[in-house]
Amino acid sequence: MYAVTPIRSATVNPGGAAAVPQVPPRTTTAPVVPLRATDEASEILAITRSTVQAAMEVLAGIRPIHQLARRLDPRCLAVLQHRAALIRREQSRSASPSLARLHKNSIVRSVRACEVAPGIYEASAVVVDDIRARAVAVRLERSKQVWRVTEFMVG
Repeated sequence: MYAVTPIRSATVNPGGAAAVPQVPPRTTTAPVVPLRATDEASEILAITRSTVQAAMEVLAGIRPIHQLARRLDPRCLAVLQHRAALIRREQSRSASPSLARLHKNSIVRSVRACEVAPGIYEASAVVVDDIRARAVAVRLERSKQVWRVTEFMVG
């Protein structure tokens, strides 16, 4: 935090009365409170929702894969990249209208999470796109105060 030095200024009242010094309010630093279980659970749900939505956009071809590099571990990132490449290849070889709509307009409908060990959560999400609904399973582990996805399965 910044140190605040009080600045005293004099104001003149319209009636010519004596000046009243004004002191800005003191700033206090609140102690850092660790996350509570409900805060951690809501954080996990938010991370899962945004990660799953971003992954569906990668599979649809509207988001670059590197935007997920900080959230997914390297193995999960490689698997997602491989799946996206297979989808692109099949779309270029086939004129199927249903294949062209695969993963388009994906929306995460619901997310559930469960703590399986301290610092490890498993979550599931239901994603609906133009063609069908699918399930996504995610495992998140805390490493160095950052949540990383260590398992990512799209059904």
